Amino acid sequence: MRVLGFGDNIVDRFVDRGIDYPGGNSVNVAVYAGRLGVEAAYLGVFGDDDLGGFLREAVAAQGVAVDRCVVRPGESGVSRLRVDDGDRVFLGWNGGGVTVREPLALTGELLAYAGSFDLVHSSVYSGSEDELPGLAGLRPLVSFDLSSEDDYRTPVYLNRVCPHADLVLLSCSHLDETGTGDLLARAVASGARLALGTRGVDGAMAYDGHDLVAAPARLVEDPGKIVDTMGCGDAFLAGFAVSLLRDGWRKGAAPGRGPLLRALLAGAETAYDQCFVEGAFGFGRPAPRG
Repeated sequence: MRVLGFGDNIVDRFVDRGIDYPGGNSVNVAVYAGRLGVEAAYLGVFGDDDLGGFLREAVAAQGVAVDRCVVRPGESGVSRLRVDDGDRVFLGWNGGGVTVREPLALTGELLAYAGSFDLVHSSVYSGSEDELPGLAGLRPLVSFDLSSEDDYRTPVYLNRVCPHADLVLLSCSHLDETGTGDLLARAVASGARLALGTRGVDGAMAYDGHDLVAAPARLVEDPGKIVDTMGCGDAFLAGFAVSLLRDGWRKGAAPGRGPLLRALLAGAETAYDQCFVEGAFGFGRPAPRG
């Protein structure tokens, strides 16, 4: 099996630690899929600044192929964060830098390359929406992270993305079970073949238009041992998707209740493991002062 992360990369700058970590939704899913034993690659734009080189080196060091990526003149994306009682708190970002400002267009060889994977994953932070129709016409399954912001839950945005996605992920920690189920149903009604809602310590739910399946989170017994929660949602998505792929998930076929439950439990395990990792996948270095 082969998984491709397509889109965003970014530096997560923890101001309380004074450390820069590599990350980005699309990067993280590729890294976590690789750690689960599948062949993984990342496709996107790196800035030509020092941080861009740092990001590319870090991703490659995880065993994720980056040979089809492009380097463009411009600054890398940087998000500023701190950790409060184990939870990440976002303090702002620079808009994603050149990675988001000048994203890759999938044409010719790049489109054929993307078509050689079993799953292509992207996100709202990637500027990749215009590429989804082309991806949807290829062999791979397409997953897309819709994050938690209301801007990405409007009928206009859902109708733009969902018809081209085999799986969408929505962060639903602020919703109860009924609200989560309603949101997943909206995503599927908008065209997504499968919708996944993560609810933090309250577990997760998945809906494929027929079955609504829920599973509990795997809780950390001693919350004081949590390093931070950076990347937990991405880890859940990777564990969920890889489990479904191993169960034979393919285009045009609903997974069914059994595979969905197994996938939810697998996602809970990968999210649990991620609680003990600094940043998204380590590889931190001192942040510049000032």
